[in-house]
Amino acid sequence: MEVILIILAVIFALFVVTFAIYWFNLDMKLIRVVYDWLWKNRYDKMKKDKKL
Repeated sequence: MEVILIILAVIFALFVVTFAIYWFNLDMKLIRVVYDWLWKNRYDKMKKDKKL
């Protein structure tokens, strides 16, 4: 019986965490941070070709 309660508690905790991620749109906010970091570290340091 104790094992079932632990499993249910873990499932409920995972549900609450995923619901909070969905509710506050945290996945897209994280992707924005990653995108800005990549842009700053990769594309701003690339050698630019100024010929048109």
